[in-house]
Amino acid sequence: MTDPILRAEGLRKSFGGLLAVDDATFEVEEGTIAGLIGPNGAGKSTTFNLLSGFYGADAGEVIFEGEHVEGLSPDERAQRGMIRTFQITRELTGMKVMANMLLAAQDHPGETVVGALANTGSVESREEQARERAEDLLKFLELWELREEYAGNLSGGQRKLLELGRALMADPDLLLLDEPMAGVNPDLTDRLLSRIDDLQSEEGMTFVIVEHDMDVIMSVSDKIIGMHNGQVLSVGTPEEVKSDEKMLEAYLGGSV
Repeated sequence: MTDPILRAEGLRKSFGGLLAVDDATFEVEEGTIAGLIGPNGAGKSTTFNLLSGFYGADAGEVIFEGEHVEGLSPDERAQRGMIRTFQITRELTGMKVMANMLLAAQDHPGETVVGALANTGSVESREEQARERAEDLLKFLELWELREEYAGNLSGGQRKLLELGRALMADPDLLLLDEPMAGVNPDLTDRLLSRIDDLQSEEGMTFVIVEHDMDVIMSVSDKIIGMHNGQVLSVGTPEEVKSDEKMLEAYLGGSV
């Protein structure tokens, strides 16, 4: 097993009198896919927000690539290579698909007037690199034929693919995917899963995925982190977690 790229140590978060996350501790190894599961109210989404910096923890640590990031904003974590997508896609619906991709390119020197005036050649080079990467990703995600379509006209599944592409424009080391299959038809679900598998196997990318579809998350993950009542209840391979009686009891019906 490789070294962990992400570690959560004793994370706690309360909202008023509700303890949403209670001493959550786990790690994710580099180049693997980790699934974060649990019944409604288990603390998955809050934990996800603590990892990505959208919530500040009351206690505990988030260690990414060996460095503490719990004091960093979501943008600062993204600059370090931790990118998060959302259950409700956040593409700009009034812009075309290609424009959405180019807008997602990080650290663009042409964003400032001074940078544009002082580094014209560099700006043009970066713009060309960004366009080439956007083209490659749209082809990889099978969205190339829709590059001139407005994002608002895409289906829900196509929007999920576009958001994945926008995240990949930032060249992340770790992708946090929030309900990537929600509202996606089976054909596009298969395409998303295939692309995630390709990114892991061919580029060594690391994923943490929150997903309610147990069949999907069990089929794609190397490790499952099971939560209940804000606590990490079970950690192991999909097969180990499936047979964990504590985790089975956490779900209505006695099975995941």
